Formats: sequence, structure tokens, C-alpha cells
Amino acid sequence: MTRPGHLTKDHDPTASVREKIKGVFSTQSVVKVGTGTTTRRTIQKTYWSVQELDSGDIEIQPLNKNYVPSGPKRTVSKEDFLAKFSPEPEFYVSTVLPKMQELETTIVRGEKHRERGENYSAEFEFKNATKVDEENVRANFGLGLTYLDRGEKTKANDIFERLVKLDAVFDTQHKHLFNDFGINLRKNGMIDQALDYYLRAADLADRDDHLFHNIARAYYEKGDVKKCVEYLKKSLDLAPELEEGKLFWAFLEQKGYIKGGEVAQAAGEAASREAQRRQDKAERRRNQGKKETGEAKPIKLNL
Repeated sequence: MTRPGHLTKDHDPTASVREKIKGVFSTQSVVKVGTGTTTRRTIQKTYWSVQELDSGDIEIQPLNKNYVPSGPKRTVSKEDFLAKFSPEPEFYVSTVLPKMQELETTIVRGEKHRERGENYSAEFEFKNATKVDEENVRANFGLGLTYLDRGEKTKANDIFERLVKLDAVFDTQHKHLFNDFGINLRKNGMIDQALDYYLRAADLADRDDHLFHNIARAYYEKGDVKKCVEYLKKSLDLAPELEEGKLFWAFLEQKGYIKGGEVAQAAGEAASREAQRRQDKAERRRNQGKKETGEAKPIKLNL
């Protein structure tokens, strides 16, 4: 088994394939401390989580003050990496690995609470996770989804503002969380945020029929039929047999918004009126729900 933080070697000297570089490494730099006659030089050590890519370049990500990988990733050439980075296997085992395991356990607890509808307990766990790693994608998604489950738009919007700036949010590994968050933004009437979120993904990701379909849905709910049809066409061009897309297209034709494959005249005004009616109806339901709820009951944490 490869020791974390070591340059891995071939199992067999005659083998053509070697294990890739992976683990925790460090770099050192000399920095000036103080001013004037009190100026002195000191060595500053920085720890990095490291992964060799298929291209042969090395992807590095800094460890934060809590010793977990956090922040933007970047790549360096293998030549630069071998010249400047030193392996830290003992530090990984004694410090980094336990911190990463603790963070993972906290996030999993939050996800389980949310699955059971225990939203306040989920919030507690996800907040603890973001204290360790403010930019952790799963923790931020979980916290945002928890707020959306409770209809707390202001708090959900704060999380949205954080998430939309993180490129890692749009990685394939987080696709199911990405989709859940976008759908819940839309269902909570946060159409502009949903659109910003989806369009940011469209800038970063490859052409995705489901993403284009979701953008079309958001534009429809915003009352912009022209943009809705534009993105629905993009979705169906990529996946002509997508059942949701075909049903949506048929719905728009039935409503009279599409004629002969093009947006019908005055469709935009009609869609805008319909979108406003939906928003007004949703607002009335929310207000009615608040009246029926009455006084808030004490919160019980299920830890």
C-alpha cells in the first residue's frame, strides 16, 4: 500500500505503469517579519493536498488552518513539483487524515438528519462542517438545501451567493446535489437565483441536455418564453428522445406559445401574466401557512 505523502514507485522495475503521486506535501518560503530594525527573516511552511493527473501534471490544493484541503486547486508541472515539494507522510497520518475523517463524519450526520426531515439538527451539523472548511461543497449544499426545505429564502440566498462563486460546485461528482439545489431554488420562487446558478454551470460545463432543460423551465417560470424555447431547443437537439423535453414542448404548443416550431406572437406577455399569477398564488399559500402555524414551537435537536 502506498504511504500517503510519498512519491510512489513502480511495484516492478520492469513494469511500464507506476502508481501516481498522491498525498500531503509541503513547500517552504522565506518571509520578512517586522519593520525597520526589528525586521527578521523566517521560514514559512505551507501544506498541500496533491494528486497527479492523467496528463502527468500535478494538481495541488492548499490545506487550511484546520489542516483539511480547501480553496482553489491549480496545476504545476511535474518538474516544478519534484523540485519544490517535500512529502509529509507522518503529518498526513497524525493530523490531516483524522481531521478529514472528522469532517466527513459531520457532513454524513447532517445529510442523514436532512433525509429524516430533521432540518434543525441538519443545520447544526452542516454549520459545524463549514467552520472546519468554509468552502466544502457538500456542507454548503446541505446547508442551502436545509434552508430551502424550511422556506428560509434569505439564508438560502446567502449560501447561493457563496456556492455560485465556487468552481468545484459544478464538478461531476456533485451533480446530484447541484440538481437538487437548482430545483429547490426554482420551487421556492427564487427564479433569478436559479437562472444565475444554471447559467454559471452552462459556462463551465460541457453541453448538457438536462441542464438546458432546467434553464428552459426557469425561463418559463420567469415568463420569458423566447429564452425558454431557445434552451428547450438546445436540450432537444442534444437529446431528441428526452421524455421531459418532449412533454414540455407539447405543453408549450398546447398553450399556444409555440406555432410551427417558433415562439408565437404575444406569447411573452401571456407567459409573463401566467408567471405573475403563479407567484401571487405561491405567496398567498406561504402567508396562509404562516397564519395557520401560529406560535413557533421550541426547537429540539436530534443529535
